[in-house]
Amino acid sequence: MMNNRQLADTFTLIANLCEIKGDIIYTILAYRKASENLMTLSREASEHWKDGTLREIPGVGKAIAEKIDELLTTGKLEFLEKLKAEIPESLAEWLKVPGLGPKKIALIWKTLNITALSELEAAAKTGKLSGLPGMGAKSESAILEGIASLARRSGRIPLGRAYPLAQEIIAQLKRVEGVVEAQPAGSLRRMRSTVGDLDILVASKNSSAVMDAFVNLKGISRVLSKGEVKSSIEFTDGVRAQIWVHPPQEFGTALQYATGSKDHNVELRQIALDKGLSLSDHSFKKVKGGKEIFCATEEEVYETLGLQWIPPELREGRDEVALAKINKLPKLIEVKDIKSNLHMHSTYSDGKLSMLDMAKAAIQRGLRVIVFSDHSVSLGVANGLSIERHKQQASEIKKIQKQLGDDILILHASEVEIKADGSLDYPDEFLASLDLVVASLHSSLRQPREKITERLLKAVNNPHVDIIGHPTGREIPEREGADLDMEVILQAAAKSGVAMEINASPYRLDLDDMHARRAKELGVLISINTDAHSEGDFDMLPYGVAIARRAWLEPKDVINTWTTKKLLEWLKKRG
Repeated sequence: MMNNRQLADTFTLIANLCEIKGDIIYTILAYRKASENLMTLSREASEHWKDGTLREIPGVGKAIAEKIDELLTTGKLEFLEKLKAEIPESLAEWLKVPGLGPKKIALIWKTLNITALSELEAAAKTGKLSGLPGMGAKSESAILEGIASLARRSGRIPLGRAYPLAQEIIAQLKRVEGVVEAQPAGSLRRMRSTVGDLDILVASKNSSAVMDAFVNLKGISRVLSKGEVKSSIEFTDGVRAQIWVHPPQEFGTALQYATGSKDHNVELRQIALDKGLSLSDHSFKKVKGGKEIFCATEEEVYETLGLQWIPPELREGRDEVALAKINKLPKLIEVKDIKSNLHMHSTYSDGKLSMLDMAKAAIQRGLRVIVFSDHSVSLGVANGLSIERHKQQASEIKKIQKQLGDDILILHASEVEIKADGSLDYPDEFLASLDLVVASLHSSLRQPREKITERLLKAVNNPHVDIIGHPTGREIPEREGADLDMEVILQAAAKSGVAMEINASPYRLDLDDMHARRAKELGVLISINTDAHSEGDFDMLPYGVAIARRAWLEPKDVINTWTTKKLLEWLKKRG
């Protein structure tokens, strides 16, 4: 039985092949929408199928429902098989090459009769592409750079895919009799933007029951190993997970050890040795003999070492241990500190819900201020707004504000495209009329470093721009960010007073933690936003906060924590 990811991947493949074939855009978008909705579905599509409620899934009409039915019934789809007979399936992989669109792919394939990525690379290296219509030496160079970028991508799992799965596993294991505690470990617990395998630790005296439950989880394709204290599995989508079971009295030392990082742990072990102790994942032991010291919690581990407890997000072997010795770690930002969402979308551009529905969803989540920043006019693929449509939106916002009253403040903004020459989509006089302006890069991301840096600097220095949205434009794991000189950009942001965004989408997380920490050092303000296109997207906020925590950010560093009065005063001063 195919799971949601497999179904979504099937419809993505169909969309990609249809795009290369040159089908009408609405057909392609329908398949992509079905794929996206299947990936965010709260239950398996197979359950809807059994209940006869496939059509209740957003984006699933009669034709898509029939295809899902065929896939779940037979495991195959005749439509896709016919499509693959027309368009080689391997060409879909070419779409992952930055800067290589469907029209160019079709041209290269039909003209040179090549279908493998290695053949494309060879053709570019030998100058065979430069003679094709609309292509030259620059196109060949860009394609080779894109293929190299593709090769650099790791097989690591985006945080947004790994974290929910780990939490689901943990919830199942906590139901097992005798389980006292269960936690993620490794880079997942440190909330890195991508992780390898899922590592999970369990505290229980009954390890066999835990192992039995673990190897019988739903969606497993194979059990890689099963032992008394450690087991490993692989899910049907290729994600691997492993668990260790420890006695409850040892759980603190085990969790600290398994969380890492390696550099952090080396420092802790040296501190233990300086105190005449050896620290393992089981306990502390006195070097010259004596009783073991067991720690059921991590707090006991750090206390035994004479350290302030260090949040997992900071454990990267930087200067966290030195500051913990003198009780000077920052009070990191938390999700509960966030009062506003300053970058979100509605059906005016490419959002999935009306402004009223998005506003109601924001109220339910306790937000005090929201900003509708629908796309600007040149981003046609996202149904960007003309100035006239913006005026219509502003009028509707006033009506919604009156309807909702003091429950929430709604501001009118735009996510304005930073065009290839660095100019913005709208004239300054219109930008000045908006409550807030988010400026973002979406296209021409492969421009040379100097050119794209200068392009972003123009937006940073524009007095009408308040926030730079997802600054590098990266999409994890599909697209590397632009090759920006971030030091130059952050220095400029410090002078202009513009805020830099941490986009909370787990497939962006842009700024990353290293650049966000440098921004803090320079006094650059940060804005954490979900870039929400649907109600469920509001729930991506913890990922953005996690990156902020990894960047050592405190509430005062993030404008979304400000009171409504302070935020409005800041916007007024910016003009």
